Amino acid sequence: MASQQDLKRRIRSVRNTRKITKAMELVAGARLRRAEARIQAMRPYAERMRELMIGTARAAGPASARLPLLEVREDVAATAIVTLTGDRGLAGPFNSQVLRRAFALAREVRAAGTTPRWLVAGKKGRSTLAFRRYEVSGSWVGFTDKPAYADAAAIAHRVVELFVEREVDSVVLVYNRYYSPLTQKVETIDLLPIPRSLLEEGEGEAKSPYEIALEGDIIYEPEPEEILQRLLPTYVETTVYRALLESAASELGARMTAMRNASKNANELIDRLTLDMNRARQAEITQEILEVVAGADALEYG
Repeated sequence: MASQQDLKRRIRSVRNTRKITKAMELVAGARLRRAEARIQAMRPYAERMRELMIGTARAAGPASARLPLLEVREDVAATAIVTLTGDRGLAGPFNSQVLRRAFALAREVRAAGTTPRWLVAGKKGRSTLAFRRYEVSGSWVGFTDKPAYADAAAIAHRVVELFVEREVDSVVLVYNRYYSPLTQKVETIDLLPIPRSLLEEGEGEAKSPYEIALEGDIIYEPEPEEILQRLLPTYVETTVYRALLESAASELGARMTAMRNASKNANELIDRLTLDMNRARQAEITQEILEVVAGADALEYG
């Protein structure tokens, strides 16, 4: 059994660790509320962008099929996998689960006879890909916990460049979608080519006043096809930005949950070590009493 001094040192060490985990939990919780507010503020903009694209695509008609970002290629030689991870750890399975899904997707791509190309945001993802000696066509770090629109624009510009120059024939985005502080699920979306179904959504359903206005007697200047050509890269940027916000909130939620569990485990460990220390102290006291009794007996019968 460990001595009282050893147990006291271990208890003191665990208490110090608990202070750190508790502080990290509180910081992550405060930042999570701001991240949730950013997601809520982003949703109306994303919805108006979608409605504007749908209305403009309907006005453009068959001419929209000629746009580069809508081109569906029959022979897919390379697929870009854009993986959104974090810059730091201590967030439970946040990084590992998105990387696991990305590697599974890469295996599926290879099985189909297609070459995967890697793009990654976050130090954790970049270091993992470097450890596996994968060639990375683009990496971005330093903003995953608080992304700005400019960060999303940089990622979107790179993937659009690869797609338009035919270095890749499709682009897939892998990230953690935020549902609650306890629930973050990995999502995989087809970023490029932009699905035609996206521009045909809502047909036969009740339309918003904004969509009805777009279908009215509108004079487009320049032509709807040219407007749509400008809107599509903005849509890619918006989609990446929304995924970055979801990923940031997921990371904070996962870290808050992980630190809460760590603090709970620290409390349980402190209780167990305290019980062991009390037992050790009781054993020492018992041993001292036995030694005193034995010494008294020795004097009495000596």
